[in-house]
Amino acid sequence: MNVLRRRRAVRGRRPLVLLVPAVLGLLFLMVPLAGLLIRAPWEGLPQRLFSAEVGQALRLSLVCASLATVLCLLLGIPLAWLLARGDLPGRGLIRALVTVPLVLPPVVGGVALLLVLGRRGVLGQYLYDWFGIALPFSTAGVVLAEAFVAMPFLVISVEGALRGADPRYEEAAATLGASRWLTFRRVTLPSILPGVVAGTVLCWARALGEFGATITFAGNFPGRTTTMPLAVYLALETDPAAAIVLSLVLLLVSVVVLAALRERWIRGAL
Repeated sequence: MNVLRRRRAVRGRRPLVLLVPAVLGLLFLMVPLAGLLIRAPWEGLPQRLFSAEVGQALRLSLVCASLATVLCLLLGIPLAWLLARGDLPGRGLIRALVTVPLVLPPVVGGVALLLVLGRRGVLGQYLYDWFGIALPFSTAGVVLAEAFVAMPFLVISVEGALRGADPRYEEAAATLGASRWLTFRRVTLPSILPGVVAGTVLCWARALGEFGATITFAGNFPGRTTTMPLAVYLALETDPAAAIVLSLVLLLVSVVVLAALRERWIRGAL
């Protein structure tokens, strides 16, 4: 009993040198969010929430973020598997390149996409001349811009889950005659599902809040490319109250999604 009491006492100690900056860090993150709630125009909130502009921007944001997440899943899971299990020369360099969008200013990513996929871009000129496809300043351009900045979140999460998975189950499946694809689909993928879900949630949330690459590559055209972050930017110049309302909607959607899935999936994956 004495030993247990001592252990609990040790665990319960909170050194002041850590507690003070921890509280300051929490306040640094929470106070700006609280400022949105304090300055929100609560009296006219229902009218603004159900306005056509908010509904249009929110629908576009949800659709584009979801499509971008699907694209990231289709490309990101195989990429994460290649980084975790593939025997590639220069794998460290490839991993660094994959994570570059995490630290690259989003507007630079938008410029890069424009130079590659624009009408006179490295690849975009052929898409436009041969098939008449113009990706910039379109809804498809929004999806591509969001996928570009959000995919590293999925890849990092899934790669970490793959590295933490026990390979003996895959070896047992191979011993029983299962093909590589069957082993991946029936053994590997279920074992890393929490990591996939966590990466998907983070990827979707990042795509939902993307601004810099979107406005650079896709522009800002209401009903076509004006997502919620772009609508906030426009409203801040002309109608600050509307900008606060739009910000509250984004905040609410992000918090609800993360809070709903964090306990079951994200905590177990990260």
